[in-house]
Amino acid sequence: MSTISRRQFLGQGALALAAGTCLGPAVRALHAEPLGLPIGCQLYPVGKQIAQDFEGTLRQLAAIGYRTIELCSPPSYEKSGFAPLVKMTAAEVRKAFAAAGLRCESCHYQFQELKDKLDDRIAYAKELGLKHMILSTFGLRKDAAMADWLKAAGELNKIGEKVKKQGIQLGFHNHNFEFQEIDGVLIYDKLMSEFDPQLVKMQFQVAVISLGYQAATYLRKYPGRFCSLHLADWSSTEKRPVPVGSGVVDWKGLFAAAKIGGVENYFVEMNMDALKASYPFLRDLKV
Repeated sequence: MSTISRRQFLGQGALALAAGTCLGPAVRALHAEPLGLPIGCQLYPVGKQIAQDFEGTLRQLAAIGYRTIELCSPPSYEKSGFAPLVKMTAAEVRKAFAAAGLRCESCHYQFQELKDKLDDRIAYAKELGLKHMILSTFGLRKDAAMADWLKAAGELNKIGEKVKKQGIQLGFHNHNFEFQEIDGVLIYDKLMSEFDPQLVKMQFQVAVISLGYQAATYLRKYPGRFCSLHLADWSSTEKRPVPVGSGVVDWKGLFAAAKIGGVENYFVEMNMDALKASYPFLRDLKV
């Protein structure tokens, strides 16, 4: 089974769907918003906009209706559009979010920085007000053996123990890589058997629907072990990502399962056009 990386998935073509209109707070309160949580988005796909105008991009996202943000650790994602944030303190970044009417509760990190600069990253996370620190990927080579995956999982458990002591939950974000088999065993399932359920929660990327794997299956299979979701939809006929609600994902079923999974946040992870087109569907979705 072939796999695509997160960056490849996000980079497949411009999504030309109409943008949703922005409603005021009083009207917005009448809408469903799945799980009773404010609708969030991940900043990685809008990195180019962030690089050009950080505060303006935040205002644009807020105007669409998004209220929670997932950041990417500026030092490790400097070349992905987050350079303007590198020289800012966590307090300054938090102030910028608040000024736009947004809050940031989660951030992605790379494995090496968590191993080498954990104390610094935890201090930044606490000042930013994070609930979750999410490892974006182990970054293992394509031909990594299961032993390599298990070694990395063990290292992450140790990191998770230190993060937990500081009042923050560590999480792990899957890509398509984990939905491959080694000697007949799905890597994702093996990782779930190795991660300490209290120290490492999961952030499930719904985009693996492109490989035929449904998020709801795993949210039910591993109850209480998920902290958040990354949302994107998939067109099985066009073989490309599409805005939430316009593809093959059963969103009502997924969010019903998310309650079992323990999900506390969800973030649309798509480009700006798709963020606009996805918001009205989520706003009105009743589960």
